[in-house]
Amino acid sequence: MNEMTPLPAPARQRKPDWIRVKAPTSEGFAATRALMRSKSLTTVCEEAACPNIGECWTKKHATVMILGDTCTRACAFCNVKTGMPRAVDPMEPQNVADAAAQMGLEHIVVTSVDRDDLPDGGARQFVRVIEAIRRTNPRTTIEILTPDFRNKHEAAVEAIVAARPDVYNHNLETVPRLYPTIRPGARYYASIRLLESVKKLDPSIFTKSGIMLGLGEERLEVHQVMDDMRSADIDFLTMGQYLQPTPRHAKVAEFVPPKAFDAYAAIARAKGFLLVASSPLTRSSYHAGDDFAKMRAAREAKLAQA
Repeated sequence: MNEMTPLPAPARQRKPDWIRVKAPTSEGFAATRALMRSKSLTTVCEEAACPNIGECWTKKHATVMILGDTCTRACAFCNVKTGMPRAVDPMEPQNVADAAAQMGLEHIVVTSVDRDDLPDGGARQFVRVIEAIRRTNPRTTIEILTPDFRNKHEAAVEAIVAARPDVYNHNLETVPRLYPTIRPGARYYASIRLLESVKKLDPSIFTKSGIMLGLGEERLEVHQVMDDMRSADIDFLTMGQYLQPTPRHAKVAEFVPPKAFDAYAAIARAKGFLLVASSPLTRSSYHAGDDFAKMRAAREAKLAQA
């Protein structure tokens, strides 16, 4: 009997040149990592395997992820581990504020895992972090990137908006058709309503949202997401290439070329966003401080023309 010849393993899709980044090796990177460890802080830069970590940490920019490193959801695109999270750390808000002071941050981004196990979804911890940063670093502007606070977003958003972050970000991540497979624990229109409610409660707070491209979305679907965002009066749109963190996660359907990102950006600007960041390596908090300054200037210019 002849032995069967095993089939070759499928070749892993090779990343194009425009998505490649160098491994982080700088002293600034090491210093940022050491500071995060000394304050017992988690960063989404590490947990989500962000490709920009080398550049950002070298410049002492980091996105702090509060409420632990374990998420109660299991989204098909996300590298953060899933399970039962540990208890909320009462020292975390001040640790975040102290780290921001040591790094001399002019702008800080704070995000979190989903905490469906908590009665408020973790909203109170966001409030405590904002308050601690305001006390310790009154000149630092604050950007938050929250989960959707499933089934409790009204009270959660009210509490956070009352603490007055400068930017409220919540990512839609993808087009509605792909939610059942890519973001199964969330609801697209609930996320739209969350962002809309921020503006209704306090129009002075900038709102921001982002999507990933390369998951199998169609061009007209992306245009519709832009329209939905504008109907919710979202100020800032980010678009970046989806990258598969591990073989267990959703596969990359397409590596979208830079020219396509430029074309989407032109359409988004025509639809009236104050600011658009669109490139393969764009992520929610990439260049967030510089972008906040641009967004504020764009609003001032728009008001001057009114």
